[in-house]
Amino acid sequence: MQIIDSLLAQAADMAAVRRDIHAHPELGFEEHRTADLVAAKLAQWGIAVHRGLAGTGVVGVLKNGASARTVGLRADMDALPLQEANAFAHASTVPGKMHACGHDGHTAILLAAAQHLAASRSFDGTVYFIFQPAEEGGGGARVMVEEGLFDRFPAEAVFGVHNWPGIPVGQIAVGTGPVMASSSEFKIVIRGKGSHAAMPDRGIDPVPIACEMVQAFQTIVSRNKRPVDAGVISVTMIHTGDATNIVPDRCELQGTVRTFTLEVLDLIERRMRTVAEHVCAAHETDCAFEFHRNYPPTINHAREAEFLRGVIAGIVGEDRAIPQEPTMGAEDFSFMLQARPGAYAFLGNGDGAHRDGGHGAGPCMLHNPSYDFNDELIPLGATLWVRVAEQWLGRTQE
Repeated sequence: MQIIDSLLAQAADMAAVRRDIHAHPELGFEEHRTADLVAAKLAQWGIAVHRGLAGTGVVGVLKNGASARTVGLRADMDALPLQEANAFAHASTVPGKMHACGHDGHTAILLAAAQHLAASRSFDGTVYFIFQPAEEGGGGARVMVEEGLFDRFPAEAVFGVHNWPGIPVGQIAVGTGPVMASSSEFKIVIRGKGSHAAMPDRGIDPVPIACEMVQAFQTIVSRNKRPVDAGVISVTMIHTGDATNIVPDRCELQGTVRTFTLEVLDLIERRMRTVAEHVCAAHETDCAFEFHRNYPPTINHAREAEFLRGVIAGIVGEDRAIPQEPTMGAEDFSFMLQARPGAYAFLGNGDGAHRDGGHGAGPCMLHNPSYDFNDELIPLGATLWVRVAEQWLGRTQE
């Protein structure tokens, strides 16, 4: 692997920064300490600091030379509302909050790249270092874009990366087209008519209506959309009833929908509403139907993804620049890719063998209380960002 020497030399210092962030997790739009740390580091290295987008967002601007070319590099900063199971020295000091997705590592990687580029000035143009709040459900990327991120910092392209447990360290995956799914939530309240359980004919029981509705939803996936198009409908909550001898007067269903395209998402939302309303009508009642679209699918642009794959191959070798298998997980970097061309890659985090003694009993998977970011990735990820900046700004504009 062609990792930059200076990034290897500062690896221990950046790992300490990462572990400090890990020990002090902050939830979406609450990343005040993390944002202060990021801003202080950028300013220390002579990088112009801009704050306030999406509340706790930080953007560093580094210019060099006379070129008008620009590129954006993004890292997320927020933690999860999760109780950490690890007991090593840098475990969370905040009850009920944990960096269980590696955003502490993403932040450290981008900081390491910023420090190197500020010192080396090995590029001609402008690099925007985008430190984003509230990826975990808060849509911080959407808020930053709506508040003028790319108006104030007009990146020609924007790139992001996420650590990925299960991919060996040293391998980086990237692909074109959809790489992460959309994320939507629904809530359906069936309006029944309560009665004694011994006299159900005097009421309208919402429970069998709910059961029929859940089964019918799966025909949308199996019979309405094309078999080659991915889509998942998951009813994950059903709430109803208070006593064994009472037919309840309402039943509430909630769940999620995931797709790789907006066309399939449009189809599923439309059919779910129709199915819900007509199943209720068949039982002489109705329902309240709510469908909330959280994140759109993350879709890599072909030119930028191929550029990123070339940079990756130059660092880790062709055999370790692997195809990206799309996942039904969601990511709000999708909003940035709707506003600007770009690509999003997966950086192998290994199988968890890197964790210090005292880690939890569970696997080192994302959103797991036993997870920990692999600090070995910091110089590798930072090398990737440095080379992306150098090569994007040095390429011929098409």
